[in-house]
Amino acid sequence: QVDLVESGGGLVQPGGSLKLSCAASGSLFSIREMGWYRQAPGNERELVARVAADGILNTGDSVKGRATASIGNALNTVDLQMNSLKPEDTAVYYCWADLRTGPTLIYHHVWGQGTLVTVSS
Repeated sequence: QVDLVESGGGLVQPGGSLKLSCAASGSLFSIREMGWYRQAPGNERELVARVAADGILNTGDSVKGRATASIGNALNTVDLQMNSLKPEDTAVYYCWADLRTGPTLIYHHVWGQGTLVTVSS
């Protein structure tokens, strides 16, 4: 079993920045990709940013140009940096990883518990 533990979040003022961090622990063999999704009340979960082990970044349309994800050198942590935050960025942010728990070809999607980000003055 692999757990993803998120940190960061909370209340941020409009126009401000936030940094979220996530660390994977447990029976981890390798990670192919890590990143962040978010879900606002009444909305579907959507991509914020995800980064592959080779550094290729993919960001969601609603945050393009404002968000970036970076994977740690040990390939078991991922940070999210977002700037110019808006009230509509308010959501629960979930860490996500595509990983293996053993030397097989089978990858699993694992989710963190989520951390609430509220953008408000």
